[in-house]
Amino acid sequence: MDISRKQFVETILSGGTLLLIGGCGGGGGYGGTPAPAPAPANACNQASVSDNHGHVLAIPKADLDSMTDKAYDIQGSADHTHSVTFTVAQLAALKAGMAVAVQSTTTLAHSHLVTETCT
Repeated sequence: MDISRKQFVETILSGGTLLLIGGCGGGGGYGGTPAPAPAPANACNQASVSDNHGHVLAIPKADLDSMTDKAYDIQGSADHTHSVTFTVAQLAALKAGMAVAVQSTTTLAHSHLVTETCT
């Protein structure tokens, strides 16, 4: 029996059983890999997203001086969203020119490792 993505999500949201399958795989899915939207000019936008299918991350450079953790939506042109959270220490590391890797939230039974650098 085939079900639509909408039916699948509605089943999960209504308390249905979910069989978790590791990773997105490398085979595309989710409608292929659409071109990401351009990132803001005054932002760290050199993110690498594992098993990507349209997700993007742009961290405003002003956030690098934040005194609180910052969460970002990485939906981009994908048909679903994830978020990533950078701690104050990770934001400071980005400001210092270091690469920082964080794990996204899990959506549709998968997540992404997001590595950002800021120059």
